[in-house]
Amino acid sequence: MAYASVGWRAVAAIIDAGVLFAVAYAVAVFTGGITETGFELQGGPAFLSFLIWFVYYAAMEATLGASLGKFLLGLRVVKEDGAPIGWPAAIVRNVLRVVDGFLFYLVAALLVWGSHKRQRLGDRVAGTVVIRQRNAAAEVAP
Repeated sequence: MAYASVGWRAVAAIIDAGVLFAVAYAVAVFTGGITETGFELQGGPAFLSFLIWFVYYAAMEATLGASLGKFLLGLRVVKEDGAPIGWPAAIVRNVLRVVDGFLFYLVAALLVWGSHKRQRLGDRVAGTVVIRQRNAAAEVAP
């Protein structure tokens, strides 16, 4: 298996952040969180945005093996033996995304750099890896 590097994973995360930013903005529009300087989410709308964020990653990875960003770059999340991850592993790896995401994913990057399977904490606990699949879309991406 060709394990995905920090760079590939970072580009996928930026794409996913764009998608999730648009969703958070939509939540703000529908809940009155638009301000003169942008938007603001507090309380229920903030919780709703966080819930959507979690479900986005867990559902996409459990059912398709990739978030939109990973899919566009030809990356897939699989079990260490190459099998699909399913719901339990997707939930575990995404609950731990909160820890991995500290300091703009520096914690995750350090763990990936220090792992021969390029696993962040969520991957290690869930028994998953992110792999790079060869396809036309992945060949033109960084």
